[in-house]
Amino acid sequence: MTTEKQENQEEQNQASDSIEISSEERIAQLERLLTEKEQEAKENWDKLLRERADLENYRKRVSREKEELLSYGTKSLIEEILPVVDNLERALEHATEEGLPALIEGVKMTHAILLNSLKKFGVCAVESNCGTLFDPAYHQAMSQVETAEHPGNTIVKEFQKGYMLKERLIRPAMVSVAKNS
Repeated sequence: MTTEKQENQEEQNQASDSIEISSEERIAQLERLLTEKEQEAKENWDKLLRERADLENYRKRVSREKEELLSYGTKSLIEEILPVVDNLERALEHATEEGLPALIEGVKMTHAILLNSLKKFGVCAVESNCGTLFDPAYHQAMSQVETAEHPGNTIVKEFQKGYMLKERLIRPAMVSVAKNS
């Protein structure tokens, strides 16, 4: 009987040794897995920090480009208008009584150049000729004139031209409007 007990005892010792080995292996396996996950977490944290830095740099760049656009966006328009200023200055330098027809012709040419430059950027005049129907979306009535010559609510006289930039009104035309007596 003692031998049986001894054999049972030995079997139990072997089983507990295998359990202990299995536990040690399991602990080692868990430690390896923990190390791998810690490394993965560290890599993900680095990626997050890089992405945040990239996003912040992008925001700064867009903000800087927006400021530059607001500051210098009209550069090409100004470059188009500067020759007009030069021509007007030359016309004023040469303005004399005997040169009046040449001055008038120069101012007309300068005016045409300026209108052409504005047209390149989508600027056009608001239609407000005599007899045109008054439209409060595009015209500003400065006065009303009683007249039998023109139908009511039509433009009699234009005091100042109105202008549009593409489809947006920049400045309404200032006009005098007919009213029936």
